[in-house]
Amino acid sequence: MANTKATSQIPSRAINLGGGGGVCMMSNTWRDEQHPSFINFISTFLTANAFRLNFVPIAPDFIFNCGGSSVAFIFVTSLDPICISQIFGRVQKLKLQFANLYVVITLPTKEKNDLFVRSYFKFGMELGKPTFVLVKDLEMGFEKMVKIAHSRGVCKREDATAKLKAERKQTVQAVNVFQRVVTSIPGIDSHDANALNQAIGSIEAISKASKEQILEKQTSLLTRQK
Repeated sequence: MANTKATSQIPSRAINLGGGGGVCMMSNTWRDEQHPSFINFISTFLTANAFRLNFVPIAPDFIFNCGGSSVAFIFVTSLDPICISQIFGRVQKLKLQFANLYVVITLPTKEKNDLFVRSYFKFGMELGKPTFVLVKDLEMGFEKMVKIAHSRGVCKREDATAKLKAERKQTVQAVNVFQRVVTSIPGIDSHDANALNQAIGSIEAISKASKEQILEKQTSLLTRQK
């Protein structure tokens, strides 16, 4: 599966995806199988997109941490018929270990594509488990990986933001309910509601207090304000 593509053969088309950022962990074993020029492209591309690159001994070829999302990748740079069984066996193993796993495979020719299709069904792959990403060349494959990791990170951040907005909305609604409940008590207006909340506590605490206790607290607060 080693890639020996010469530096002069790899076009430079690194682009900035915009709004990227995160950590990319690359397998030491995978790195050692690649041509130095491709590793240089990867490093440049990651830097342009605000990713930090670490070389580590990991089972997948890559793990991206982006926006709180972790995504693992197997990157097959050359589909060798001799290694087909090993490749798909590894896929079967890693899909049980990583919830977010993608398999990127470069298929530059029709023969390679046909080999992949036959092997996919031969080894009983289940559609989408994991997702296979088929590309024409190495750079396109890595760009796809970064885009997938970035997209999943954005989705997770937006989901977290949506939850935060929902919580804030619930808080505002709770405050409005508190205001309505407290101001329904005779002798108390909205100006006193926040002070009563600090003095007595929640709506539950207020509901357990007697009218006399609440009015006593209100009188005490008004006296201190004077």
